[in-house]
Amino acid sequence: MNSAPGSGSGIVNDSRRRAIAWLVLALMSLANFGNYYVYDSIGPVADLLQRQRDFSDSQIGMLNAIYSLPNVVLILLGGILVDRYGTGRMLVWTALICLAGAALTAWSPAFTGMAAGRLLFGIGAETFNIATIAAVVKYFTGRNLAFAVGTSIAIGRAGAFSADMSPTWFAAAYAEGWQPPLVIATVLAALSAAAVVGYWWLDRSRGHADPRTPGASRRFSLRDLTGFGPAYWYLLVLCVLWYSVIFAFRSTFAIKYFQHAHGLDLAAAGAINAWVFLAALFATPAFGWLCDRTGRYAPWLAFGALLLPVSIAVMAVSNGSLWIGTVLIGVSFSLVPAVMWPLTAKLVPQSRLGTAIGLMWVVQNAGMAGANLMAGWLNDSYAAGPQNPAGYEPMMIYFFVSSALGFVFAVMLWHTAGRGHHEAVTHAR
Repeated sequence: MNSAPGSGSGIVNDSRRRAIAWLVLALMSLANFGNYYVYDSIGPVADLLQRQRDFSDSQIGMLNAIYSLPNVVLILLGGILVDRYGTGRMLVWTALICLAGAALTAWSPAFTGMAAGRLLFGIGAETFNIATIAAVVKYFTGRNLAFAVGTSIAIGRAGAFSADMSPTWFAAAYAEGWQPPLVIATVLAALSAAAVVGYWWLDRSRGHADPRTPGASRRFSLRDLTGFGPAYWYLLVLCVLWYSVIFAFRSTFAIKYFQHAHGLDLAAAGAINAWVFLAALFATPAFGWLCDRTGRYAPWLAFGALLLPVSIAVMAVSNGSLWIGTVLIGVSFSLVPAVMWPLTAKLVPQSRLGTAIGLMWVVQNAGMAGANLMAGWLNDSYAAGPQNPAGYEPMMIYFFVSSALGFVFAVMLWHTAGRGHHEAVTHAR
């Protein structure tokens, strides 16, 4: 470490700065792994909850919907708090809340207790996700930003993949019933909390010396919500539509749909929902790298958004292999997040990044909650199940229409940002 004359704190050289940045990326990736696993832990036990605890599809949908409900309001406050108090403290606070929520879900004897646990987990998890993105943006800039964000998201997807594969990997736990798999999720939440404590210590020990660190003491102004350009608002609408479909389908109903509508057993349904997302471990950073090098974010975003309604249509109408549809949804799942969040960082000033993401996630969580509740209601209303696979058709039509609208807004974003101007950042500054 080189010390500047007259300075009480050292200034790290470029080599050490890069090493610290990669260490931060590793810690945030590990934190995302645990957080994503906990979120996706409901889907694999959905059938067990229905058989062993007589939960309806509406109740199962509620376990993920209630995760989103508090964030319709609180996530904007969370983004403001990230800008106000910094990433380190917010990560620690929210990680502990997530751990408490995961534990309550696993050890509650009744539906109301499990729902309360998922509610608590949701209160912490979305602000936690904002803080992880802000932490990566804080230590990476320029041509490596999308790659770093994509890598962090990809490792998070590994947590989602692991949750889907858990019926195979932890078959003994599933054989004991619905609770042991949720206890495993709680252990992963503890691992996530340990990673953010490591980040907090590292960030604090550096004294926020990084010149790219946003001002942690910046106060919120209502103008922070109104000063974004039109490209940001199109991105916001795309965000809510795309995430509503991808999470309501994949994380809540896909495994059950594959079991009942396509005749797969639990292990096979979990595997087909998971294996294509293993590619996301490599595809998401690769797409981020490609966008960093080409500077063309909006066209790639539109392409990724298009793949979602196509994949839903293929899975709904095909009686053959599900792999084509799941590969397409896996590519969309890799490409859209790899582009969306770095593009957000380019469309808004860094000092307002937490607020911008928080506002996006307000409407995103409203959409996710609504999509889970709507899908559950449609399945119950049309008696969807192993004896009536056709009852799932209204849910699939709903997912197709919503995702197709998302593609429309992706095209509008592409047009607004400037197809020939490499998504000029002038819209954001």
